[in-house]
Amino acid sequence: MKKLYREGPYSDFFSQGVQVDNILTLAGQIGVDANGNIPEDLVNQMIVCYDNIKKVLSHFDCTLDNVIDETWFVTSVDECMDNVEELFSAREKIYGTKPEVSQTLVGTPALVQPELKIEIKCIAYLNNG
Repeated sequence: MKKLYREGPYSDFFSQGVQVDNILTLAGQIGVDANGNIPEDLVNQMIVCYDNIKKVLSHFDCTLDNVIDETWFVTSVDECMDNVEELFSAREKIYGTKPEVSQTLVGTPALVQPELKIEIKCIAYLNNG
């Protein structure tokens, strides 16, 4: 049986999170905050992505500690690599430690809004399945 969490402007089209047994998949989370603001730079967009990830995880009574896999979609791999130290330093602060996750980086020509630079999709393992 599936447990769904739907929220946001596309909630009629897809779920932000889908739990089946002990596996939770999250829709890609973008760098748009609750007020519709989008930071201009990649690092701050990434931080907002993780804020949105944490919100979805909380609806399933879990945290970033439950995340086992991440896929980052970025509109510029070069920009990502140019900022890799700052990105991963901020990511480590968000997780509170070096994340124990697998990760894939995918370059894409565009995301759902032209000003977006990053979208992060996660898979989590839950202890409460």
